[in-house]
This record gives sequence, structure tokens and C-alpha cells, in this order.
Amino acid sequence: MKTFVHSFAHSLSAAVAAALVIALGAAGPGPASAQPRKDSVVLGMTLEPAPGLDPTAGAASAIAEVTLYNVYETLTKINSDSRITPLLAESFTPSADLKTWTFKLKRGIKFHNDEPFDAQAVKFSFERAVAKDSTNKDKATFANITSIDTPDPHTVVLNLKNGNPDLPFQLGQGTAIIVEPRSAAGNGTRPTGTGPYKLEAWNRGASVVLTRHEGYRHAKDVKMRRVTIRFISDPAAQVAALLSGDVDMFPRVAAARSLKQFEANKKYQVLIGGSRAKTIVAINNKRKPLDDVRVRQAIAAAIDRKAVIEGAADGFGVPIGSYYTPGAPGYVDLTSMNAFDPAKARALLHRAGVVPPLELTMTLPPTPYARQGGEVIAAMLDKVGIKAKIQNVEWAQWLSGTYGQKAYDLTVIAHVEPLDFGNFARPNYYWGYESARFNELWGRIQATVKPEERNRLMGEAQRLVAEEAVAAYLYQPTWITVANARLKGLWKDVPIFANDLAALSWL
Repeated sequence: MKTFVHSFAHSLSAAVAAALVIALGAAGPGPASAQPRKDSVVLGMTLEPAPGLDPTAGAASAIAEVTLYNVYETLTKINSDSRITPLLAESFTPSADLKTWTFKLKRGIKFHNDEPFDAQAVKFSFERAVAKDSTNKDKATFANITSIDTPDPHTVVLNLKNGNPDLPFQLGQGTAIIVEPRSAAGNGTRPTGTGPYKLEAWNRGASVVLTRHEGYRHAKDVKMRRVTIRFISDPAAQVAALLSGDVDMFPRVAAARSLKQFEANKKYQVLIGGSRAKTIVAINNKRKPLDDVRVRQAIAAAIDRKAVIEGAADGFGVPIGSYYTPGAPGYVDLTSMNAFDPAKARALLHRAGVVPPLELTMTLPPTPYARQGGEVIAAMLDKVGIKAKIQNVEWAQWLSGTYGQKAYDLTVIAHVEPLDFGNFARPNYYWGYESARFNELWGRIQATVKPEERNRLMGEAQRLVAEEAVAAYLYQPTWITVANARLKGLWKDVPIFANDLAALSWL
């Protein structure tokens, strides 16, 4: 069979395309007079990586935003235009039933500590991902691997339980990084990969500094010798940093309200692109009375999605009715289910035996869309007899308390990873949703490789989680990037949250 250079669009047309979680966070003269240093760049991010810099050990997408394709590499690479191409692999070839995938590895590659990259490193990385103590959020991907063969140092054969047309995409995500066995345990604070950058400094609460790895196989092609990533959560501060020239680029910036001043200034470039993200009101299905589907349906019916998009994202978003995004294969428009209907919301609460006011807590992480959207949603809930007390928390608190300990009633969050519909089948996930019916359906989806049948089953899955109102599904975000006009190599569309720093250069 011919070598597989996989297209994300084709992969998704054959499989699940559901887009934690979660993300968007050097002073100098202003852009009007500044001449940028030709071998360095300052990037802004909303959130700081937590709990560390190992994307296999935490749910936050901010970890991969810093490290994926920069410090760590994967067998495959997901490009800005959604094509899947070999990275550490030289080629990859599937069997006809998609149950056996053969990867030929590139030769002569070394980790930052000079240990060789080879088939044993791949085997170690994937077995580590599925180990009993693994906290890898994509553990299910690796659990589908029944065995790993390494016939020689430069060949890896993955044997799967279920054929998987999405495997090349999944192996290009941060959860599939190839780690060096001896240093892997310290990757949270001392990341060791095969990528073009090494960690120079992590100034907690402020910034991460990466420097070019001169031993990288394509070091001469990496134009940025030094990259500083600053963490700025406040929208006004994000805009100010761009205007002052303190930040050269800000992917997924909260600058919708200031967009015109950037678009009108030739010193900036503005990129507006699509995503596979889903912004939702996550509901703790284990807590009473939220364990009653009628109460969850009432919460969903109390929310005007379009008004939330205006209030949380300044109009940059598309309404969704389930945990799936428009344009994905098998997408079903379910926005009419659990549609905005305050009278229906009150009636559902009454039938559930809820005597208003129902007092709940809405825990909000520091992302602007969550803080702004949470206020809008709380006001809507109030009109149907639900008093949602706002509790603002920092990112680390959200990850440990809300996500980790499930200590919450409601929260507003964007799940940014594609292909994560299987979260509904994850045991002990932070939603607290358990459904034998969904698990059986998801098992059938995983065992199906025919595109038409898989898409049909995905439609059933969308309807089921919408009917059961596991969450209140809000919108698919549209991401905005603002950058210095002289900076080249930026991503416009965002198939995954990554910053491909080695592609950047100054004019």
C-alpha cells in the first residue's frame, strides 16, 4: 500500500471529528518605531501551562501550546491547513482494515540530552501513555493498541484492537509526544524532547523562555533563536501589550472589541480562523438536583446562545446544539433541541420538583470568554428561578478543584481538542456522566471504519448527549490572532492549539 500522508479533512470524513481542555496568556518601543530583533519574538498566551510542561500529564491545552512541535515532537504533524504529514516518522502505512499501522522512523535524530530517538523510545512513550498510573487525557487512544512491534530500530508497527482512521491525527497531538525514557519523569519541569527548542527559563506566573536547540537536525532553518511566551489573562492588558510592542503576536487573543484599531493599522496583521472547539456550560451530573435530566434541560433552555456569543465572544462564534461542530463529518444541527425557551425551563424545573430559587454555584476560570459569558448566563438563569452564584478562580484552582476534584455545580469552559467525543465514555470524568447506552454506542463507533456508518452513528451520539443535556452546549468559537505585520509563519486556522515557533520569521 502506498505511504499514507494523511489529510485531516479526509481523516475526519472517515471518523469522529469532535472538536481539557481549554485555553487561550521585554518591554520595548511601540510598533510605530520598533525594529524587531530579527532572531527573537515575544508571544502572548492567556493561560499559563499547569501543572507542568508535560502535555501527557495534564488536561490543559496551554501545555501543548508551549511545548508541542517546539520542545517535543510526535510521529506525525498536524499542520495549520489541517494536513497530516510525517514528523519523526519518515512514512506511515495502514493495513486495509486500519488495524495495523507501520511507521518508518527518521534516522539520526537525538533528544536534547543526546540520547538517540528510535523505535524503543516510541514503544516506551506509547506504553507509558496507557500505563495504570498514566494521567494522559487521551489514554483511550493508546488503550486501543494491543501490541507494539519493533522489528528494527527504525520501524514501529502498531497493532490495534479496532481499526482507527483517525490514528495519524491523534498521534500528532500533544498527548502522543515521544519522550526520552530516562528523562521522562522530569518532563514537567525539565522537558526533554527532540524539538527545535529547549527550555531556558520558566518564570512562574509571568513567562516561559525557549531557546533554539543548536543540535536540532534543521537548526539552520529555525529563524527565531529565542522565544519569550508571556502569560496575560486580562483582555485590556492583552490589547495594551500588542499596542505597546511588548508582545509581537497573540494567538487567540481577546481583542474582538479592539479589532478595528488593529485592522486599520498597517503595522498589524489580523487573522481570523476556524476551530474545532466547543464552548459549553459543563454541569456536574452527579450533584443533586443536577442529576435529574429535566433540571439540566431547564438550564439549557434558559440560555440564549446567540446572546452568549455576543456577550462572551463579541459575536465571534457559531451556535451548537451538541458536543460537535458544524462542518465536521456526520454533523447534525441540534440547535433546535434544548432551544432558548424560558417558559419551558420553568416548566421543567416545576416537573422536577424544584422550588425556586434553585441556588447553584458557577465556577469560572480566568479566560475572558468564561468570565464574560458566565455573567451573561447567570443573568439568564436568574430569570427562570436559578440563582447562580459566580465564583471566579485561577487556572490552577480550576484544574485541581473543578476538573480534578469535581468540586463544582456549573462551569463555563471551551473544550478545544478535536476527536474528544469519547469524553462521554470516560469513567470518572469531571462531568460525572455515566450512560450504558452511550458506552455501547461509542463502542460501535470505535469498531466501525466505514465512513457512512461511522457518521450515522456519530449522529446518534450527538442526539443522545443533547437529549440528556449532559452540558448546555453554547458555541463553536472563532479565534483571532493579532501580530506585527512583519512576522511571518503564523497559523490562521486552528485544528489544534499549537504555536509552531520554528515556522516563524521576520521580514
